Amino acid sequence: MNKTIRKVAGGAGLLAVSLALPMAAVAQAVPVTSAEVTGSTPTKMNVSNANVFNRLLKKETDPNPDPWEDGYHDPENEATHALQPPKVAYEGWPRTPFGNHVDWVKALNDGLINPRYDRVDPTVEPLVMDLDIVRPVRASVPDVVFPHKPHTEWLHCSNCHPKIFIPQKGANQINMSAILLGKKCGVCHGKVSFPVTTKSCKLCHSKPKPEDWEPPVSEASLKNPWR
Repeated sequence: MNKTIRKVAGGAGLLAVSLALPMAAVAQAVPVTSAEVTGSTPTKMNVSNANVFNRLLKKETDPNPDPWEDGYHDPENEATHALQPPKVAYEGWPRTPFGNHVDWVKALNDGLINPRYDRVDPTVEPLVMDLDIVRPVRASVPDVVFPHKPHTEWLHCSNCHPKIFIPQKGANQINMSAILLGKKCGVCHGKVSFPVTTKSCKLCHSKPKPEDWEPPVSEASLKNPWR
């Protein structure tokens, strides 16, 4: 069935459209919103919140708020107000511009802290592995160096292997998208270690490319070069 569809724009009495279309096509061409049916004001999408899901890109106004203001502790609990504020606890510690602004690796190396390796048995010695893994990056940014030593001074191997990283060369596909979504390295970084920000890139991308480095060319480009 064909019908003539008339739509008045802005109540000014102007004929905005006059078409002879099947009803099915009209339903697609002129959708009716729930706001038009109910008479309510439609909600505008806040595009500034497009990346609120990404906790690693969220900037904190105060990296070390008081426990009763950090959003984790219960401010109504009297015991929360008995806790030592981080700004007091971290006073005099080695500083860094990342995360909670405490350089925990330097604090460990300087003997300022001695973390317990086992939650139950304080006599368990850490299994420290002094091994650096270099992951080449196809882009022009410096390659990634993963130092096992500072990680194994805090964590047992089973914290990362094999659930997060398979201990086998070429078995782990790691990219920044996964890290920013809280996977791979992002499982810890941004939660219990320094976050991934534009300031902290060089902490991981620390091995410069050699002077004769050239970007890799794909096999498709070699077979069909751009002319």
